[in-house]
Amino acid sequence: METESSTPPPPTQPSLPWRIGSAMVMGFVGLNSRLFMFQANNTEVHRLDGFLRLLDRRKDPAQRERGLITVSNHTCVIDDPLIWGVLPFSYQIDPNNHRFGLGAHDICFTNKLFSTFFSLGQTLPTHRIGHSPHGGLFQPTMVEAVRLMSRQPFTTPYSSPTSAPPMDPSMSSPDITDPFSSSNHTYTYSTNGIDTFPAPSSYEDRRYSWIHIFPEGRVHQHPQKMMRYFKWGIARLILEPDVCPDIVPMWIEGNEQIMHESRQWPRFLPRVNKHCGIWFGDNVGGEGNTIFNELRRKWRELVEEDKEKEGRGFAMGVLSDGLKYGKEAVELREECTRQIRGAVLAVRRKRGLPDEDPKAGLVETWRAEGGKKKGKMEDGSWVGDV
Repeated sequence: METESSTPPPPTQPSLPWRIGSAMVMGFVGLNSRLFMFQANNTEVHRLDGFLRLLDRRKDPAQRERGLITVSNHTCVIDDPLIWGVLPFSYQIDPNNHRFGLGAHDICFTNKLFSTFFSLGQTLPTHRIGHSPHGGLFQPTMVEAVRLMSRQPFTTPYSSPTSAPPMDPSMSSPDITDPFSSSNHTYTYSTNGIDTFPAPSSYEDRRYSWIHIFPEGRVHQHPQKMMRYFKWGIARLILEPDVCPDIVPMWIEGNEQIMHESRQWPRFLPRVNKHCGIWFGDNVGGEGNTIFNELRRKWRELVEEDKEKEGRGFAMGVLSDGLKYGKEAVELREECTRQIRGAVLAVRRKRGLPDEDPKAGLVETWRAEGGKKKGKMEDGSWVGDV
């Protein structure tokens, strides 16, 4: 049996067939999203040039110095991929420099066909806590996401967040791998101890990747265009990587008319002839004296204190109970999430919308919805599953 030290490193990138398949899926979806946004609907885009310059600087994975997070409000079930239809086609067919997203395990990964399509489309299987006992802030896919925002070698080289079991070959199973990977490595992880999915963070060319996230955690269509509170997953992606990622907040409007939660039959068809808008904000992360670097400094201090207390460190993305549930760790995540929500609100403000009620960002405000998780709420907003 080979020891970890004698195990050869993984390939720099996924196999050629996987890369071709990913480029085809990303290109096909991107092209159709672009046609739909600009031909079937009227879409205005603001400050895209600055964002494209940022992507251009990230084109060579070997030259990247940090990850990239884009973060936005969530207005309809097909915001992603529609919003990326604004990118020129040359950007659509470069998976190395395109976003990873988080997709619902119980919707996007129910069988091999779906799993293959969404994995090639750079979507990570994510359990929703309201639909699965495996959901939550510390699920294995969040570990994988933190690793995608970092670079190897990790504390335990090339190890997956949760070792994956043997793959179920049946088509009804969601299990998939890159079948052309080296026989010495599986490069997989499991989201629940049973399934098997590719672990893109295993590959050197996937270091410092780009992840887009909708921190509201569900579709929210409010008559005054207010957002729900943000969940804490975004804080993990900012605080835990080895360097502070670039962070670009965005604002989306009009997509709610394409797939409104109140739509009647045929519900599955997107509507056309709608006016949509996408606004890109300034980069609020990266180097410099930013609030996020200050929060990361405090996080690193907590990690060092925890390491002394535990007598050992943990692999990238893996946390002790103290770093999961300790009072200071929780407060740091709360503050980081509050700041990132404020960054999205700043883009909303520049778009010309009035400031929202400060109470809108509080969890307590949305508890008034009671046990109702989707449909029309008392404040006139519509909420739907992602």
